[in-house]
Amino acid sequence: MNDRFGFAFDFDLDELAPADTASEEAVERFWSGDLTALSQHHTTPNGSHSFVVAHDQSATWGVPGAPQVMAIAVARDLTRFTFTLETSHHATASFAQAWLVERGCPPEKIAKIHGGSLKPADDLTVWVERQIRESGARYEVFDNHTSDSDPCETWTLTHDSSAAQAPVRLFHEEWDHAAGTYTMREGAFADVGAARAWLDDRSGPLPEPLEYSDHNVAVVRARIARIALSRSAGTATAPKASLDAPRTPPAGPVQRPVQGRLL
Repeated sequence: MNDRFGFAFDFDLDELAPADTASEEAVERFWSGDLTALSQHHTTPNGSHSFVVAHDQSATWGVPGAPQVMAIAVARDLTRFTFTLETSHHATASFAQAWLVERGCPPEKIAKIHGGSLKPADDLTVWVERQIRESGARYEVFDNHTSDSDPCETWTLTHDSSAAQAPVRLFHEEWDHAAGTYTMREGAFADVGAARAWLDDRSGPLPEPLEYSDHNVAVVRARIARIALSRSAGTATAPKASLDAPRTPPAGPVQRPVQGRLL
């Protein structure tokens, strides 16, 4: 049960039994042949927990718009010889990572995506993704959508429990296959209807959250600068994001790989 990049889907469960009905059903549905691991973490020394982010290739020929990233969490009780297995689908790796972090995975252990992936286009993308990954129960997801053709994008519609104003947040991820990069932006809306209206017509830029306003821009830039410093060691410096730049998609069709970031 190994994927083509060498990540193992053998969770070493042969001597263990499902701890509950949900885990038993999850094992019956689980098929590793459709999965390609993008990131994983296993606890040591006893290996009691495994956390995996994977691309689910089966979603590409399933229901149009279905999420293509799967999060997998395995917990083993080595004293009772049982295990629990949970899986969850998400539009983006960052929301899959957040789901795993809620289940005990250290965020830094699951943050790096491996294997033929597109790269973040700018430091603002890295900052927004980290904000999602470490958000805990902050975002309640209402809906999401993945598009493999024009427009080449994913979006995740959420409610931000920490937002005093415009609590409906839309996370819009856009892919540029030609450049080998992607961007993630956050939009703020008063209600779900306003967010869906923007998705339907795209007549203006994605409305920025209050946190991006002029009196908070120095804080945001400082956070992005710290991320840029952490990324600079051994890698080329990514272009800086302008907080004043429009969030509209580029003109013309963009060729897009599957959501799993794999060619």
